[in-house]
Amino acid sequence: MQAAQTTVDPAEVAKFEAMAAEWWDPKGKFKPLHMLNPCRLDYITRQIAGEYDRDLTAQKPFKGLRLLDIGCGGGLLSEPMARLGATVVGADAAEGNLPVARIHAEQSGLEIDYRHTTAEALAAAGEQFDVVLNMEVVEHVADPQAYLTACQQLLKPGGLHICSTINRNSKSFAVAIVGAEFIMRWLPKGTHEWHKFITPDELFALIRGAGLDPVDRKGFVFNPISWQWSLSDRDLSVNYVTASLKRG
Repeated sequence: MQAAQTTVDPAEVAKFEAMAAEWWDPKGKFKPLHMLNPCRLDYITRQIAGEYDRDLTAQKPFKGLRLLDIGCGGGLLSEPMARLGATVVGADAAEGNLPVARIHAEQSGLEIDYRHTTAEALAAAGEQFDVVLNMEVVEHVADPQAYLTACQQLLKPGGLHICSTINRNSKSFAVAIVGAEFIMRWLPKGTHEWHKFITPDELFALIRGAGLDPVDRKGFVFNPISWQWSLSDRDLSVNYVTASLKRG
């Protein structure tokens, strides 16, 4: 059988492997994700609950759902999804992230299937999921259209795809690169490349091109006074998230 093609960018993988040991340090190189995580989880859980008619006040509301966290890193999203009852596969092209993720899950008493693999390889193997989380990954791949097509193939009919990324404009350059990498030093310099950022309209077009139906998009907005993130219906100028469905 022919090996699955990959959209992995080796240079991007190397960046995150170099930071792997710091995934669970809320004051380390992944501080921005730790700060953003409550807002991300609010959006993700509401979308899943709405699509699958689940009660978020139940003990294990996502029980029976199979979920893929593609580009899982150290497991910042995989772990809460497992706690909510989902059967979770966490996949990452950066092999160095996975020992950190596995150890932390074990220490937390969680069973998560972490794999060093790609979306394309999982699709070629015929894997199927109710939900695919694709958070802050698409701006790091070599071919966003091929990558999103692989994510679509991984979904069961009626499945939910949640994808977040960074808009491409002068504000995102100032905030996500100059501010986050050079002024606040939240991230190592070179973590992001502005030309790889994707506008919301471009992402919706890519999602449709992959065979998915976009149904929602929201902005993640940081308030420097309260030092917190919130969801916005209107402000998608920097960080934003989308939800789409695989019809059929």
